[in-house]
Amino acid sequence: MSKILIIEDEAAIRRVLKKIISEENDSYEVEEAADGLAGIEMIKDRDFDLVLCDIKMPKMDGVEVLEKARKIKPEIPMVMISGHGDLDTAVNTMRLGAFDYISKPPDLNRLLNTVRNALDRKELVVENKRLKKKVSKSYEMVGESAAINHIKEIIEKVADTDARVLITGPNGTGKELVAHWLHEKSSRVKAPMIEVNCAAIPSELIESELFGHVKGSFTGANKDRAGKFEAANGGTIFLDEIGDMSLSAQAKVLRALQENRISRVGSDKDIKVNVRVVAATNKDLKKEIAEGRFREDLYHRLAVILIKVPALNDRREDIPLLVKFFAEKIASEQGTPKKQFSEAAIKLLQEYDWTGNIRELRNVVERLIILGEQEVSENDVQLFASK
Repeated sequence: MSKILIIEDEAAIRRVLKKIISEENDSYEVEEAADGLAGIEMIKDRDFDLVLCDIKMPKMDGVEVLEKARKIKPEIPMVMISGHGDLDTAVNTMRLGAFDYISKPPDLNRLLNTVRNALDRKELVVENKRLKKKVSKSYEMVGESAAINHIKEIIEKVADTDARVLITGPNGTGKELVAHWLHEKSSRVKAPMIEVNCAAIPSELIESELFGHVKGSFTGANKDRAGKFEAANGGTIFLDEIGDMSLSAQAKVLRALQENRISRVGSDKDIKVNVRVVAATNKDLKKEIAEGRFREDLYHRLAVILIKVPALNDRREDIPLLVKFFAEKIASEQGTPKKQFSEAAIKLLQEYDWTGNIRELRNVVERLIILGEQEVSENDVQLFASK
């Protein structure tokens, strides 16, 4: 059932609108508010699928109602009701986020079409939010420790913004999973997420990799080539191991962040890009800054939001969940029966010194599944975990 609120100070118009809408579809539940203040209180207290709001009203006009409603419940479509002299204002409300406007006296077909379209839009918005919360299993962050729950809370708050994020933590802790969660829960999810491992690219090629190059700009540049920033346009670029990036490349990245523009190697032409930057490193960047290997201004540009991913030894309470997750995933990937881990085996794994973090744990679980018995025992762990 769709709940619709009509905010209109003229009782006769409220009655007409309610009658038209209610008779159109039995599933429409229509409520009324006689002024903007009452309407805002109803929006705060109840869930509506659509609000029709007059522009000129006492106590609080429609523009103010629209602005407040967009802050309280931005997912609700707002259709503004305009008199003849309100058309300019009605058009302006579209810029403020209104779904549409209808003129007085309302044309029956236009009114009902607008209502149907607005309700369809609400369904799409709700479904989109639901899908965003259902993050791909490939990048699931497993764990219920305080540290992991804190990371999940930060992601929920910042994912749908364009705030730049710097992810820190030792190798193998799952920094790339955090980056993927940020992207998949954001409004950029339909655009690409481009990953760049800054440590794996030779320093003399990193600028070309990131920003592209033009033909003849250096030996081997046989044709124009777009870089990763252009490929990520509209989406997210993940700069993994950014602490290994050369100072000259850092300067270009800084410019890209400041101006949302890049230039290909060998070209003086600027290319505008709309990219959200997420970076990660296992290095202490403040120490790198002190030793002249990393730009302080770039650090502050990147670390708008700082997420520290803990070592596995600091979240041992998550190991039982991780073992179960990896056991099921590996069995599914290899088409083999799922193996159980005894309580003693789990306890031993929790006591192990995980210098390689999550990556090492996954390798050990895979080894135990391949070499162990149907139920992985404490003896299996002692035999195979340290190999």
